[in-house]
Amino acid sequence: MTTKNTAPSIAHIAFASFIGTAIEFYDFYIYATASALVIGRVFFPQSDPAVQALSAFMTFGIAFLARPLGALLFGHFGDRIGRKATLAASLLLMGLSTLLIGCLPGYDTLGTWAPIALCLLRLGQGLGLGGEWGGAVLLATEYAPVGRRAWYGMFPQLGPSVGFLLATLSFWLLAVGLSDADFQDWGWRLPFLASGFLVAVGLYVRMKLAETPEFSALLEREPPLKMPLTVLLRQHLRAVLLGALAMVVCYTLFYTATVFCLSYGTNTLSIPRQQFLGMLCVAIVFMALATPLSAWASDRFGRSPVLLISSFVAVLAGFTLAPMLSSGSMLQITLFLSLSLFLMGATFAPMGALLPELFPVAVRYTGAGAAYNLGGILGASCAPYISQLLANQGGLAWVGGYVSVAAAISFLAVWRIGETRAQSMSECYDVR
Repeated sequence: MTTKNTAPSIAHIAFASFIGTAIEFYDFYIYATASALVIGRVFFPQSDPAVQALSAFMTFGIAFLARPLGALLFGHFGDRIGRKATLAASLLLMGLSTLLIGCLPGYDTLGTWAPIALCLLRLGQGLGLGGEWGGAVLLATEYAPVGRRAWYGMFPQLGPSVGFLLATLSFWLLAVGLSDADFQDWGWRLPFLASGFLVAVGLYVRMKLAETPEFSALLEREPPLKMPLTVLLRQHLRAVLLGALAMVVCYTLFYTATVFCLSYGTNTLSIPRQQFLGMLCVAIVFMALATPLSAWASDRFGRSPVLLISSFVAVLAGFTLAPMLSSGSMLQITLFLSLSLFLMGATFAPMGALLPELFPVAVRYTGAGAAYNLGGILGASCAPYISQLLANQGGLAWVGGYVSVAAAISFLAVWRIGETRAQSMSECYDVR
């Protein structure tokens, strides 16, 4: 069996790998923002504000539990039938789930069925996003020349920055243009409904791209594996676990600095919603700047040195959370958010090359996606919830300690990955 490839331009490869992650993370982030601002009040109105926030953050975490399942499901087909068709299916599932959340009536209309339906749609979001990232980075890195894989892998890594910026800007515009009553009633739904148009654009771009050359070459040599997951678990489980632990710092930094801090800043510090969203828009620029810088450095100096330095700085950054966030100073809070998201970009960018490099072509979609999304469970699914509990029980210093511990875990995982590579003297990625 062979798959004939055309020769797409670098711009086409970059845009096709970028656009899907931008759209899917836009979908994911609008829910993250809504969970901090309005989901609890719409779908859990019978509780006090603190319980509403915890309930909303629990629905936020459900999608992260579904993401590894999505990675395994879409990874199976991505390693069997190809990257292109599988990526289109994951984008469609994610977009449809997001659109339906925007149409879903609240508790006042559906009663207890409203939060149940919300949880099911969050599962759909998680399954779709679980299949997206692995395919997008393979789309980029399997076209990349040797020595440029981190740079090519940067393109899908820019998607989260742009998706988050679009999501935050949309809620900022709604905060400026609508009254609180209109926003609570119907305005929060508009970003979800807008996802339908974005998905149509993404599908159009994705379907015009040919299959990756490395997967096509594999099919010319041998048939695809019948059960990629079985081979992955039998031969590459250690790589999955180390890759997942390496991802923990990225997720913990991001979702603590955004979802938790947004909730804490607006509810506890009484910072106006539009003002805090504007501060996040400033901070996300630093994440976008860090992404290409870190990708270039990881091609130039290696993945491990860049990730070890970034993770170590993130350990230190955790100690700044309590004094800077509790200061009430807009400047200090913006500086903390900017530092956190800069470090998130610095630790996130090399992952587009690092995780695929841990696995051979035959199980790469399944392996890279599983590691990435298992890291999401460990680092993000409960990050806002745990941060809220720690803040309630022990104060912001405990939240900062939580961030530092997460960064230390990733530091040790990357250190171990580097040691393993040094012992083997070769990278699995170059086995073609």
